[in-house]
Amino acid sequence: MSDPLTYGVTSMAGNLRSVAMRRPGAIFDADPFRWHYTKAIDATALGDQFDTFVRLIEEAGVEIMWMDDDTDDLADSIFTYDPSFVIGEGAILLRPGKPLREGEVDVHRRFYETTMPVLGAIEAPGLMEGGDCFWLDANTLAVGRGFRTNQAGIDQCGNLVEQAVLADHVVGAEQGAGEHQFPVHRHRLALELGELLDGLAERH
Repeated sequence: MSDPLTYGVTSMAGNLRSVAMRRPGAIFDADPFRWHYTKAIDATALGDQFDTFVRLIEEAGVEIMWMDDDTDDLADSIFTYDPSFVIGEGAILLRPGKPLREGEVDVHRRFYETTMPVLGAIEAPGLMEGGDCFWLDANTLAVGRGFRTNQAGIDQCGNLVEQAVLADHVVGAEQGAGEHQFPVHRHRLALELGELLDGLAERH
């Protein structure tokens, strides 16, 4: 297990020191219809872009911690932000709203066995994906609610965060329809959280 000072996240804007990544595998041959992609994957372009992405991260001085790349059919597993969410005291295993991604949670569980504590997991009927979550500040976690993250998942996450004595707000905001996750609706969320944001401004 890593030293407590080497893990934990409570900011979306601080200096990135380390990041968990998984190499592309099944996505190269993924059926775009089954996986809800807009078109077939260009394997060569994807491989080149991923290699460039890795190089840029390394050149920035960020440590890459690789998740296992065992052979499986988890095409979306290169998107490591979604199946779990790291807070200051450890990781929360999530439950993706896209059924094909459920197996990714086990990949993350294995990764955390040697890197940081797992504080708990979102269980049915809860749904939650990391792409719908971000820290407004070190004590405030905002969560977008939609078809990939439901209220049951938000409530469970809130309980886990509260038990960790880390964040004092877990906020749900409605997402629009469609297969886009929370970052696409960031401005809409900010409007719906106007009262909360005003409160944050007063605190700072």
